[in-house]
Amino acid sequence: MDINQYLVLAIFAGTILALVTTNARPSLIFAASLLALIASQQLVIRDVIHNLTNQGLITLILLLLVSSAVDKTSLIKRLGRTLVTASFNGSFWRLFGLTFTSSALLNNTAIVASLIGPVKQNQYHHASRLLIPLSYSAILGGTVTLIGTSTNLIVDSFLIEHGHPGFAFWDFTVYGLVAGLSCGLLMFLLTPFLPEISNKNSKYNSYSIEADVNTDSELVGKTVEENHLRNLPELFLIEVVRNGKLISPVNPDLVIDAGDKLIFSGNIQKVDNLSHIKGLKLFAESDGLLRDNLTEVIISNRAQIIGQTIKALGFRALFDAAVVAIRRDGETLSGKLGEIKLQAGDFLLLATGPDFMQRHNLTKNFFILSEKKVPTKLTKRQEWVTLGGFLITVALAATSVLNLATGLLFFISTLVVGRVTSSNEIKRNIPLNLIVVIIGALSLATALEKSGVITTLMDLVGPWALSVSPVWALVGVYLLTLILTELVTNNAAAALMFPLAYGLVEALGVPLMPFALAVAFAASASFISPYGYQTNLLVFSASNYKFKHFIKFGLPISACYSTIVLVLLSYNYHLS
Repeated sequence: MDINQYLVLAIFAGTILALVTTNARPSLIFAASLLALIASQQLVIRDVIHNLTNQGLITLILLLLVSSAVDKTSLIKRLGRTLVTASFNGSFWRLFGLTFTSSALLNNTAIVASLIGPVKQNQYHHASRLLIPLSYSAILGGTVTLIGTSTNLIVDSFLIEHGHPGFAFWDFTVYGLVAGLSCGLLMFLLTPFLPEISNKNSKYNSYSIEADVNTDSELVGKTVEENHLRNLPELFLIEVVRNGKLISPVNPDLVIDAGDKLIFSGNIQKVDNLSHIKGLKLFAESDGLLRDNLTEVIISNRAQIIGQTIKALGFRALFDAAVVAIRRDGETLSGKLGEIKLQAGDFLLLATGPDFMQRHNLTKNFFILSEKKVPTKLTKRQEWVTLGGFLITVALAATSVLNLATGLLFFISTLVVGRVTSSNEIKRNIPLNLIVVIIGALSLATALEKSGVITTLMDLVGPWALSVSPVWALVGVYLLTLILTELVTNNAAAALMFPLAYGLVEALGVPLMPFALAVAFAASASFISPYGYQTNLLVFSASNYKFKHFIKFGLPISACYSTIVLVLLSYNYHLS
């Protein structure tokens, strides 16, 4: 081996060591590796630009942008409220079914993020008995199709880079379905081993939020329990105002009537979960001002509005703004928002009109603190365009009528024209950290091949490789990827292992496809560590889990999943 090969190997080993032993972001580590490769002249800028235009990477970015638009729809949020009931078995299978199915088509991280709230808020079962199964269901569902997880698309990009046509949409489906459903059953049998942990307290300032029940609301005539109003993420129904009378505390058997005013307390950034309930109108919506950017203000000690109510003030006309929510530190507010007497130090969350900042009375009454981002509710037409367009795009790609990247590009254009999303929102949602990780990993793989490191390694292991049957070589590649994904991240594991798997395939003279699938499936099989996959990290942060809980519950899941995938791959591709 020459000096260039030693340099590339040192950077490769340093990257893995940094990923395993430090808390630095993977994007920073891969950015440093990329700079080291360029500085040591192992790569030139042209190589990096080539990786930047990788079709798999472009498809992944487009898919994530589309997923953020689909996540605005009410479908998952509405289903999420109905998931958890008094029956644990029923709750488990509903949660598994929804998560597994939706994760096959949508970004599984976004699915878990949307469902964590309803699971944590449920009144029947410890959330810790459902959150790990939620994450694992999303991981399993993501392995069913090409677009279910970013890992599959990364391996697909490597295949295309090496002159292979890439994966078909359904290449993962048989393996993913058999392994996923089998592990779902095993998870159900293992649920008694999950811990019962008190919920982790979320850190947010509680606002009081008012919503009116319209006559056509889906809530009318059903109890609080039947409407799943106790399962809203980080929002708590504390009072009901009916015919001017206050009902508090709210009994789960209380039947909701038309005209009721529901008073919630909680995280204002979860308010979009209320806007997705049919026939429930937020206080600011009656003024036609509710929008995605809300302005937080505090009432000054010399404000002229102190001691007056929002309703008596004519707040909208006075400030060109509508009050979405109120917070008063050290005190629980009660009653309708419009009838609360304002005090110095009250925090107001305002939906503002175009003339708000030009009003001369602002500085006399408020200190403006910040803007808060709240998801905008889509119209029914926008929801149909978003969901229908996405399903059509996926169907065209699945039947090979249209290239997936091309379909997604035109679909995003449709979403912009239909005002489901905007160019500014697209810019905000571009996953820069993920792009840096993938570009860094692709570039590292390019350097390993370009410098001849892969060829040299295969020459060294060639005699051994030729003496080993292809099925054991497949098992070896799978297990190495599995270990790496538990130590680093799924995307990094896939990108770092594929070049080695490709070199082994070249040395053995065996089909590439089973080894590429093995890398993709193993890189997604993070069931033992909370740090190997994004969904695990989400549920780990949402509860008071310890590392041992993932090991205890995840080891048998990992063993079952791995055994099924390896047996099916070796059987289907006649490896022996």
